[in-house]
Amino acid sequence: MDKQSVLSELQAAFDELVAALQGLDERAMGTVFYGEWSIKDILAHLAGWHHQMTGAMERMARGEKPTPEGVDYSDSDAWNARFAAAMRVQNASTVVAGLRQSFATYKRAAAAIPDDRYGEGKTINRMLEGSGHGHYREHLPAIKEFAAKAA
Repeated sequence: MDKQSVLSELQAAFDELVAALQGLDERAMGTVFYGEWSIKDILAHLAGWHHQMTGAMERMARGEKPTPEGVDYSDSDAWNARFAAAMRVQNASTVVAGLRQSFATYKRAAAAIPDDRYGEGKTINRMLEGSGHGHYREHLPAIKEFAAKAA
């Protein structure tokens, strides 16, 4: 997929995620239903990956390796837990606002990657699938199912 297609898909998937949150109150957003996580926890971990991958994309745009020296993203469960725990004390509206802000920064970083770096099997496409549109769609069915029951 070319740059514009990927960025369009990224925005569409994010919009779908945010739309699934409509009508959920603080109690619903904080109810644990997804293993040990609530919707707030899911959103916090998405925002955490936005932050980490924004830095990776900024490094890529400068011609550097995406992952800084000494950082290992292979234990995603540990990263996920850290991201969720960091925001657990926040209320739902703060978590959602943080997610929106982190997405805007993440998308700007993706847009700054040169067009020729996009394409089938290229690093940026895999990053945006894993931490962006594919990641949102990974969690969307569970969020929608929970939201339907909470309504």
